[in-house]
Amino acid sequence: MLGLCSIANENSKECYNDWAIPWPIKGKKKFTVAVEGNIGSGKSTFLQYFKKCKNVEVIPEPVHLWKDVQGHNTLDLMYKDSHRWSLTFQSYVQLTMLKIHQQWVKAPVKLIERSIYSAKYCFVENLHKSGRMPSVDYALLSEWFDWIQKNTDINVDLIVYIRASPAICQERIKHRNRKEELEVPLEYLQSLHQLHEDWLIHQTHFKTPAPVLVLDGNKDLSDLEIDFEKRKEEILCGYNDDDSYPNKETIAVF
Repeated sequence: MLGLCSIANENSKECYNDWAIPWPIKGKKKFTVAVEGNIGSGKSTFLQYFKKCKNVEVIPEPVHLWKDVQGHNTLDLMYKDSHRWSLTFQSYVQLTMLKIHQQWVKAPVKLIERSIYSAKYCFVENLHKSGRMPSVDYALLSEWFDWIQKNTDINVDLIVYIRASPAICQERIKHRNRKEELEVPLEYLQSLHQLHEDWLIHQTHFKTPAPVLVLDGNKDLSDLEIDFEKRKEEILCGYNDDDSYPNKETIAVF
């Protein structure tokens, strides 16, 4: 008999939220999994690891699109002057993430980096709370987001939250040396971290659209890859490198 997702200690390194839904969804053969986490939490390592799995199509954040909108680098503009460019940038983020949610893939598991939900619940919220997005801009984006939720398919079956401290994230950002991220302050990472916690752990303001699996992103990236291997079938909703259909016995114990 299939089990139910159950809540664990919120301070544990691996836990689920309290969505009491059968897992996997009966009769479902294709799944969308979103990996969430702060800047520098280990999402790129996660995506790189699962690229090798034959039952998975990995779709990273469309940063290349954000950096070249008919020659305009909206990501760079956003980091340089968020008061001026936050609405412009987040409007385009919302559009490009919507396209990813609706993108058809041949593989049974579509693994996406972040989601339209985190764009709204973490990044837009952070801009508004910090005073870098006027209330009228926030209201406009919220109206659009609400319409998308009601009128389009932005389904997510599982969220994998790579939970890393802001200090660890900052060190990784410095190490990977991406031009647009070099001036990101620790306070910004701390604020984003709290918003991820409020959404994915505490559900203070927003409900999660799917069960949440939390992994310890404070580990060395090589150790984190060991966790990816151990939890592979759970992360891939029952699929593995050998199966052509979800292994229900593996994932019924959630």
